[in-house]
Amino acid sequence: MADHAAAALELLPVPSLPEFRPGDDLAGAIAAAAPWLRDGDVLVVTSKVLSKVEGRLVTVPADPGERDRIRREHVAAESVRVLARKGRTLITENKLGVVQAASGVDASNVAGDEIALLPVDPDGSAAALRGALKDLLDVDVAVVVTDTMGRAWRIGQTDAAIGSAGLRVLHDYAGSADQHGNELFVTQVAVADEIAAAADLVKGKLGAVPVAVLRGFDVVDDGSCARDLVRPIEEDLFRLGTEEALVQGRAEAVLLRRSVRFYSAEPVDLAVLRKAVGAALTAPAPHHTKPLRFVLVREKRAELLAAMREQWERDLRSDGFTPEQIARRVRRGDLLVEAPEVVVPFLVREGAHTYPDPRRADAEKTMFTVAGGAAVQGLLVALAAEGLGSCWVSSTIFCADVVRAVLGVPQDWEPLGAVAVGHPLEPLVPREPLEGLIEL
Repeated sequence: MADHAAAALELLPVPSLPEFRPGDDLAGAIAAAAPWLRDGDVLVVTSKVLSKVEGRLVTVPADPGERDRIRREHVAAESVRVLARKGRTLITENKLGVVQAASGVDASNVAGDEIALLPVDPDGSAAALRGALKDLLDVDVAVVVTDTMGRAWRIGQTDAAIGSAGLRVLHDYAGSADQHGNELFVTQVAVADEIAAAADLVKGKLGAVPVAVLRGFDVVDDGSCARDLVRPIEEDLFRLGTEEALVQGRAEAVLLRRSVRFYSAEPVDLAVLRKAVGAALTAPAPHHTKPLRFVLVREKRAELLAAMREQWERDLRSDGFTPEQIARRVRRGDLLVEAPEVVVPFLVREGAHTYPDPRRADAEKTMFTVAGGAAVQGLLVALAAEGLGSCWVSSTIFCADVVRAVLGVPQDWEPLGAVAVGHPLEPLVPREPLEGLIEL
């Protein structure tokens, strides 16, 4: 396919156009102001002009609060979904499929008691204007309808095409080769957007020049329109806006947690682990206490696991297990040997209340235990949210004295199992939530 670039181009403003109002003859005004239009010209029209002549103006009260309320109502009505929110600014996908601020609802270049909505069908408006100019001037021009918008990852705004007729909006270089012989596979140039942005250099925002002409471009009419520039959501790598991503993240955070037993050799970032522990420590705790201690076992891990294994084997022998059965059982502990990191949570009941009767004493103990479990679950969920796999095992609970002796922690520290941590071999996938609510 040939290059889309032209040897030279002209950008010509169309001055002396009137202040348009609903029902005005846009094509007639352009024909009167630019009788010099030629076949092959590209007429570039600011969408605000079409909004005016097509009656897409909304009268608003003088009161700033009411004006803003009505503006926000129309932003919501014109949007399909909200992708991001920063202060009072909303980034939305509007009914045209265009992602921009405030659904394109705008209060610039209109009367003080009005706001403007985008044209209902900019592609249709472009086609109608093209046909009308053909009738009036007997010229075959392409038409591009533009609107101003920001771009992801870039500062500032530029004009882009929201409507088009008579112009190939995309130039596809797939299958072509550059001057070095390199084949181009996915390069597509958004020609209509490039024309829209270029034309704004002579239209501007303050000079009351809403129409410009691009001359010298090799116009090809393939029947495409600006709607063809909207990327299908299933192909969009950034299909979730900030709002949607936050909602999905909150919904899936707990469901990402699962018991991961196999890890890659990639080391765990300790800053990420500390962050997860910090999140876990926000779990509810009795009496405003801090009853959890998370110990990252590194230098003493081999010694600890060996001592725990010996205790486990002794217990199994006393239960009457055969050597083969014992070997099979203790192999379950290999997870803690092979995991990149191991964290042992401890419950410390400092600040617990004392009661003279067993009923309340047992309840106090249970209350702290539940708080400990909540913190452990919080750690597992926080790790999953960071993309780390984990697996909680109960082994330290069954040999608490051994754990305390090897690690040298106080006797009132109660181990609450152990957590293997590492990068999972397979990506974490949210599970389906389970039914379990009992109504009485």
